[in-house]
Amino acid sequence: MSREANDRLLAAGLDVGTAAVKLVLLADRPGAPAETLLTRVERIRRRDARAVVEGLFAEALGAAGLEPHDLAYVATTGEGDMVGFRTGHFYGMTTHARGGLHLDPEARAVLDIGALHCRGVAMDARSKVLGYRMTSQCASGSGQFLENICRYLGVSLDEIGSLSLRADKPEPCSSICAVLAETDVINMVSRGISAPNIIKGIHQSMAGRYLKLLTSLGVKGVVLITGGLAADEGLVAALREAADGAASDIDFHVHPESVLAGAYGAALWGAFRARKLGAMGLELASGRAA
Repeated sequence: MSREANDRLLAAGLDVGTAAVKLVLLADRPGAPAETLLTRVERIRRRDARAVVEGLFAEALGAAGLEPHDLAYVATTGEGDMVGFRTGHFYGMTTHARGGLHLDPEARAVLDIGALHCRGVAMDARSKVLGYRMTSQCASGSGQFLENICRYLGVSLDEIGSLSLRADKPEPCSSICAVLAETDVINMVSRGISAPNIIKGIHQSMAGRYLKLLTSLGVKGVVLITGGLAADEGLVAALREAADGAASDIDFHVHPESVLAGAYGAALWGAFRARKLGAMGLELASGRAA
């Protein structure tokens, strides 16, 4: 473990998802906000996830001018328990709660929308998890589902947000089954429904499901959207419209680094654990989950 001037402690957070690996390097000092040294996001794109993690980690350390022994803690989350060089692994709901609060101190819940699922996590002002809900295993509320729809429509995932905002008559897509929903989309295309109206209808369907999930948690106030689909401006707009239409007390926020919430949370919890164990004079035990 390496400590620098003024008891600065360095930690890394790695959030290994199905579609991408997110990394945060930060410096932690007692009584001061954590300082972000470097962030990275790398899409896996059908490559071996372990190789992507190892390459991204090595590149990040080189860019920051660090060696592995300079880090007090390497924390993983998501599918990161397969990372051999980790110091410890933290559960996704705890890292997204901690990272979400770090990015938006007003947040009292996060809505993590990833490639395969969506989950809502309610927390208090100290990031203690108060409740947790997850969508079903069906992929119709996920990033992978939207990628499949993009292929049918001949558009890129980066385009769907702006296309959705151009809709003038959204076509309802009520199916919660990914296979049936994709069949519905094929039928919509054959009927001449425009891509913006198809996408907006899908966004509205997803937003309705997500709002019900948060309502079942009893969430009120600021909800930070995290995960890869936080960058989908059309989905964010649909969520805000759904909340307004239901007269909900939920206020959806997005941060420029929302996709990194899990990695931030992992790094922050790693730094906390390293400092706590160091104060107790204990050695770090690798690989344990929290």
